[in-house]
Amino acid sequence: MIENGFAERLRALRRQKNLSQAEFSKIVGVHSIHISRYERGISKPNSGTLKKLAEALGVTADYLIEGKTTDAAKARLEDKELLQMFKEIEKLPKEDKSFVKRVIDALLTKKKIQQLANP
Repeated sequence: MIENGFAERLRALRRQKNLSQAEFSKIVGVHSIHISRYERGISKPNSGTLKKLAEALGVTADYLIEGKTTDAAKARLEDKELLQMFKEIEKLPKEDKSFVKRVIDALLTKKKIQQLANP
């Protein structure tokens, strides 16, 4: 049974990917009205659509439904070397983790700016 947290997780993950409901609906292959209904908790996707939603967001269906994974990113991180690095970063002091986050954020921001400048 899908509970109310599903709608919140779905909305939050879509927003983290900077996708509008319309953009996300095209990726998943369902009408944007359905995405809106899922995010408002009005309706629930069937198992096939749930799988597509999870894949598009880079998480597992279990995470979307139950939110029981300790970290959504762990659910589908396929780059094993990067995963190992993140595990090591978890062990660092808070200040060092903050520095790593700022470096990653700067890199991602630079990439977004480059994409905007060269569409």
